[in-house]
Amino acid sequence: MSGTPATSATLQPAKMKKDESFLGKLGGTLVRKKKSKEVSDLHEEGKNAINAPMLLSGTDIHPEDTLLEENAERLMLDPTSRENLKFKDLLKVLIDWINSELEEERIIVKDLEEDCYDGQVLQKLFEKLSGRKLNVAEVTQSEIGQKQKLQTVLEAVNDLLRPHGWTIEWSVDSIHSKNLVAIVYLLVALAMHFQAPIRLPEHVSVQVVVVKVRNPSTVGMHTYMCKRDAFDTLLDHAPDKLNVVKTSLITFVNKHLNKLNLEVTELESQFADGVYLILLMGLLEDYFVPLYNFFLTPESFEQKVHNVAFAFELMQDGGLKKPKARPEDVVNLNLKSTLRVLYNLFTNYKNTE
Repeated sequence: MSGTPATSATLQPAKMKKDESFLGKLGGTLVRKKKSKEVSDLHEEGKNAINAPMLLSGTDIHPEDTLLEENAERLMLDPTSRENLKFKDLLKVLIDWINSELEEERIIVKDLEEDCYDGQVLQKLFEKLSGRKLNVAEVTQSEIGQKQKLQTVLEAVNDLLRPHGWTIEWSVDSIHSKNLVAIVYLLVALAMHFQAPIRLPEHVSVQVVVVKVRNPSTVGMHTYMCKRDAFDTLLDHAPDKLNVVKTSLITFVNKHLNKLNLEVTELESQFADGVYLILLMGLLEDYFVPLYNFFLTPESFEQKVHNVAFAFELMQDGGLKKPKARPEDVVNLNLKSTLRVLYNLFTNYKNTE
């Protein structure tokens, strides 16, 4: 979702405004006993709504040239998904991003499958983003050499991403076999981890087919919905359950923000500048956040991104995994990103008074 980020939160008339008028409140104790029965009552309902079974759609696909050994398995992109407009938009955004990053290398990517499979582009991209130089041959023509380069590049990528909670959805074989799904997973993970200055399209989903040979004469095919998680389903198919989740989260955050005489009514807009996220983390972890660490009344997009990114750092300091949402998405009023962040807090701090 795009739009102009809200510059200030909407509060109830009886509440204090989010400005210097409550600076004194911030300096006081951040812990006050308050009954949490309403939050507890809503927790299970909200959890059940989010974890509701997802709808998988089937497709009739007959891949050709599936020459696999016995018990081998191959992941294939449903041909119809290639025409999905959002997926095509995602590919374009990723290609433009890579070309922008590697402009000084005079590397031009036109096709992710054909240009990324040998490891050369991925090597240069990782080195540019991380500032690390990898010990690999610059040019490799043989399949063995290409896979060795990929192995080195992916080991470096995995060592970087895995500690931050990323699920590794790619491998040397999948990348080298030009598996577009694996290549996209990898690039999106890198873009999000390094907070690339791009806007990834929302609600992108594709179908993949797993082709598995059980014996030389039998090929089994299973169709899966790729990365259509529970939040996608809620937004697309279950608005009634989405409202339950939003109500649960609003009740949860207000239980704590009320201690500062603040109140939330709109999740998307009131967390978009990062201030409430920072204050909420201080309340949940029982500490005072120095005001010089963030912008109390942010005005620019950059100041809001700084605030949200700082809130994410506080979450990681509290033992939570790095949010998969990008600060820019929260600032841009992306509902799903905001829900992910708040639900992560909800599940970790639901019993905190």
